[in-house]
Amino acid sequence: MSAKSRGLKFGVFTGPYHLVGVNPTLAIRRDLEIVDHLDALGFHEIWFGEHHSSGVETIASPELMIAAAAERTKHIRLGTGVSSLPYHHPFMLADRIVQLDHMTRGRMMFGVGPGQLLQDATTLGIEPSTQRERMEEALGVMLRLFAGETVTHESDWFILRDGALQLRPYSDFEIAVTAAVSPTGPKLAGRLGLSLLSLAATDPAAVDRLAGHWDVLEVEAQEHGHVADRSTWRLMGPMHIAESLEQAKKNMEHGFLWLMNYMKHVSPTTSGEFTDISELVDVMNETGKGVIGTPEMAVAQLKRLEEKSGGYGTYLMQGADYASFSATMRSYELFAEQVMPHFTGALESVVDSHDRLVASAGASVKATSASQAAATARYQAERETREPTGARS
Repeated sequence: MSAKSRGLKFGVFTGPYHLVGVNPTLAIRRDLEIVDHLDALGFHEIWFGEHHSSGVETIASPELMIAAAAERTKHIRLGTGVSSLPYHHPFMLADRIVQLDHMTRGRMMFGVGPGQLLQDATTLGIEPSTQRERMEEALGVMLRLFAGETVTHESDWFILRDGALQLRPYSDFEIAVTAAVSPTGPKLAGRLGLSLLSLAATDPAAVDRLAGHWDVLEVEAQEHGHVADRSTWRLMGPMHIAESLEQAKKNMEHGFLWLMNYMKHVSPTTSGEFTDISELVDVMNETGKGVIGTPEMAVAQLKRLEEKSGGYGTYLMQGADYASFSATMRSYELFAEQVMPHFTGALESVVDSHDRLVASAGASVKATSASQAAATARYQAERETREPTGARS
């Protein structure tokens, strides 16, 4: 294991992507059950999205999911993945985020973005071309509020007069900026000294730009007095694993074709017509856009991302209804059992200890046998000295 991958962390980034036709109440309940499962398996974090249309990504408030999940779990960190800043008055959202920081005792993470679904923006009367600019403006105000400043700010879309949060943050919680293909996200994260959340990390259109994105972040961070830290960089990609490639493909029959065809209407990097599940899985695996297969294939993908990026801190599996609920839970189990230990250092001492024993060429067995024989002889000698002479005749 390289020094770069030592201590790599793992999590899930859930939009969520729920199969249309599945009971939506049950789907949200299962999202919380997945958090329980991930917490028990040792995953480090989970992120919940914010969307208001499409009928697929049905979480409208990541804050509500985090509040519920925090009461059910012990260790896992919980992030807004992401809060769409143009949809909210910055003061109101900052107030809720600080409350979450207190309620979770510092397990909350604040992921931010401009918003993804066009219908969300148009419903709110927001011109889509202004979303990135509004996000940056809102974030600047929120950072000042988190720092304890009293802020007055007048914009063409919100007014804040002498705004000051009534609660100080409970912790120095992490704030992450999303990035896709363009360098806009890395630029902003570097300028503000924030974490980077690369949501298209495995896409062929973006993967070769990963190292360049980090270069942008480092340059901007240095120019603005911040220190760039690769351990705060998160890469997200599609992944589902099973005991065999054949089983993984079978699991994908549940919803993978449907999901990819949905994504054509959402993501500019998704195109084409998808009609054959086996062919789609093969394309995903061959291009590296995702991993649908075995734990060994997952390990290879994470090593590939390490090479392409130059080193990162956390890998996030895309949370989606590719497979049935039970198959999805099993995928997370296999990942925790057979993939994570390769990158956390957990296996090194175990393997070393095992190898030392095997290399002893049976010395332990011989020593144990000799010890048992000596103990038997001592016992027999003791019996002979303790038994009366007549009893032995």
